[in-house]
Amino acid sequence: MIELDVRPVMRSDGAEVIEANRESAALHHPWVSPPTDDAAFDNWFAQTLTGANVSLLARIKATREIVGVFNLSNIVLGNFRSCYLGYYGMAPLAGQGLMTQALGQVLHHAFDEIGLNRVEANIQPGNERSIALVQRCGFQKEGFSPRYLKINGAWRDHERWAKLAE
Repeated sequence: MIELDVRPVMRSDGAEVIEANRESAALHHPWVSPPTDDAAFDNWFAQTLTGANVSLLARIKATREIVGVFNLSNIVLGNFRSCYLGYYGMAPLAGQGLMTQALGQVLHHAFDEIGLNRVEANIQPGNERSIALVQRCGFQKEGFSPRYLKINGAWRDHERWAKLAE
């Protein structure tokens, strides 16, 4: 098994994340539009600094190659203890099981370090690779949300998947 490093994104990661996103544009389209320039990265990174969001970067420890980015957003504690999960992988490492391994570490962070009870991922129905990823990691399909999220200028339907703390 390849050893991964999953840690919060830092501003100093910007240039590498932007370059990896540019190289992976075909893989990401039409599902997600991650930052591909400094202004977009700065805007996204500013959102990661709020208490309600945590963005994690997964890298291969030995080579420092970026495997993917994971966003835990709208984190609510108290009696709810839930968040939304968004993520995307990088094309050069796709299909090697690394996103599955990284998501396992992200879920450990969400459940054991933050103390969440629920992580919800909303995925466009045609995004078969993303649906397969959450299924491999134990998420259960809970429903369907029409016109749930605006992506690339259009409202997109999503399937609602969730995993509960064990």
